[in-house]
Amino acid sequence: MQAMIKATQPLSGKLINREPLARYTSWRVGGVADRLYKPASIEDTQHYLKSLPADEPVLWLGLGSNVLIRDGGVRGSVINTRGCLKQMQETTNGLLKVEAGVPCALVAKLAAEKGLSGAEFLAGIPGTMGGALAMNAGAFGGETWDLVNKVLLLNRKGELIERRPNEFDIAYRSVSLAADEWFVACYLDIPSGGNEESREKIRQLLAKRAQTQPTNMPSGGSVFKNPVADHAARLIQATGLKGYSIGGAEVSKKHSNFIINTSNATAKDIERLIEYVRNEVEEKQGVLLQTEVRIIGEEIAS
Repeated sequence: MQAMIKATQPLSGKLINREPLARYTSWRVGGVADRLYKPASIEDTQHYLKSLPADEPVLWLGLGSNVLIRDGGVRGSVINTRGCLKQMQETTNGLLKVEAGVPCALVAKLAAEKGLSGAEFLAGIPGTMGGALAMNAGAFGGETWDLVNKVLLLNRKGELIERRPNEFDIAYRSVSLAADEWFVACYLDIPSGGNEESREKIRQLLAKRAQTQPTNMPSGGSVFKNPVADHAARLIQATGLKGYSIGGAEVSKKHSNFIINTSNATAKDIERLIEYVRNEVEEKQGVLLQTEVRIIGEEIAS
């Protein structure tokens, strides 16, 4: 039976019941969500969270990169920030306030336009700022939390919380975030620099990304974290797995730390290939790779 949504205040976002999630993920796979909500604002998101039953599971989804949603879908509510929570503005003290739904590439572009230097690497992250904050996403030697002055979060009760970086344990592709809290905005401290130099650097980084990654194919981004002093792609290639496929999922021939959906992959195909690669690399290279992508949702009952 579907849980009832009881809003104490009118909701101004868009609520969709039984929504297929494949269209919301960069792998183009994923089952149905019980509910999907596209919030109109941070305040509207607060109202939505307050309207939910206390036991309602909540998942946040941005551009759908770095996540594999299983074919059985997701129970409870998915809050989708694609095209939502998209405000960006410069504050009076020179910080850049960015809401969670803003694509990282747009942050890099705006920073360059404002003559700020140091955020160019964000152009290489195929997700939103909310996701980048949650996993300390990085590209081309830069990491998200290097720029963070403070963040705003919502908890499961819909309460707005402000925190500083020293209140989190931050590491490579890892941030100590409570299970019932989610980033909704951040304040970035980006040094001043030449805007034309920043634009040129962004162009070079995007060209490098297009040259070295399968940007024209559905993928979830980098599948595995890089081990210390090594690269997951090197280990996978050395194991002879570049181009290996299961069903419609294939280890990219362009970059072996990417798994692509060649046309008709299921989430199960992709998950099976992830496990196969991990097992083969451990057996032949002696290294147990850790996934960078999150695998969530339910499998289809056989």
